[in-house]
Amino acid sequence: MKSATVEFLKNRFSDYYGGRIPKTAPLGIPEALSQREWGFMFFGTRITPGMRRHLSFPTREELFSYLRSMTPAHVYYSTAYYDHPAAPVMEEKEWGGADLIFDLDADHIMRGPYDQMLGRVKDELLKLIEMLSNDCGIDPERELSIVFSGGRGYHIHLRSTAMRSWKSAERRELVDYVCGTGLSPTLLLSPSNLPDRGWRLRLKKAVSETLHTIGSLPQDEQAGLLSAVRGVSPQGAGSFLKRRAGLIRSIERNDYSFCIHDRVMQAMFSDPESILSKKIRDQAALADEPVTTDIRRLIRHPSSLHGGSGLRVTPLDLREVDDFDPLIDAVVFSDRPVNVESSFALEMPILGNNYAIEKGINTVPEALGIFLCSRGIAEYGGGMV
Repeated sequence: MKSATVEFLKNRFSDYYGGRIPKTAPLGIPEALSQREWGFMFFGTRITPGMRRHLSFPTREELFSYLRSMTPAHVYYSTAYYDHPAAPVMEEKEWGGADLIFDLDADHIMRGPYDQMLGRVKDELLKLIEMLSNDCGIDPERELSIVFSGGRGYHIHLRSTAMRSWKSAERRELVDYVCGTGLSPTLLLSPSNLPDRGWRLRLKKAVSETLHTIGSLPQDEQAGLLSAVRGVSPQGAGSFLKRRAGLIRSIERNDYSFCIHDRVMQAMFSDPESILSKKIRDQAALADEPVTTDIRRLIRHPSSLHGGSGLRVTPLDLREVDDFDPLIDAVVFSDRPVNVESSFALEMPILGNNYAIEKGINTVPEALGIFLCSRGIAEYGGGMV
């Protein structure tokens, strides 16, 4: 990143933290501010590991003063509560519990244009909220805080004090549940008298969709799809196709015993690349397990700016999630023109408009220019300051 680009971004971030950007929500602070460790990354830094951490702020005024004077690119605070958050050694901080965080990052789900990645990761967010509320009994109105990360995903903060003392093992059980890790189809689908809810219902849906999807394909593709499953021969695939209709009739009677004991179905359950395994993954919420299990994690501060996009790390009310558009609602900078030099051509929607960026010099809205420069796609080329 050229020095002119660094100064451009620092100037605009400084205006945000200094309260000079009109019509933006005020900066927030986390619960128990004095017990949090803080970490910051800065524009143009070349130090390793590149983060200044082990800082604490007893009051909001001291935190805000630091943000205004230092103009960080990234702002993080600890999910943990510490007696001595500024201690330079983790063992000296004296851990007193931690918020439980789910992280959904589009990078772990798909690759593609930025706006498409944002749309895909919102599907996972809605799925996760549904699982936590319906399966786990968590009240989404009182116990969930939803935050757009400012980058490619969302964070869910669980505010339950009962979970605050959980160690990594307990947190792993919860994230394994929502991710569908370690499922036993035989155990979940065998009893016929259990209520259809949670993963039992999701597995039933995946099995039914798989059988119907196979039948919808041309006959030669059906056999090829099954033969590609590890442990299924062409002869086994052909035999399965003859009994597929009978398997469908059995599940229509709510009897899944034939499916879970069928050798080809068992092979599809075991092969992570099979159509059935993929449909089971579609039922899961693809959260990032290390974030949830880490009891000393630093997480992005809601209401700060993301130094890799210029977008606001945006807290959301549950009722706002459906209509939230990060490329409109998380944008804090203006549509005033600025010149940037892009390293390649691309298309990018922002502030309700779609922009075709050519390689070389482009005049774009300030918000888009900041996004492109923050992501390392472009360098500042002059204009509005």
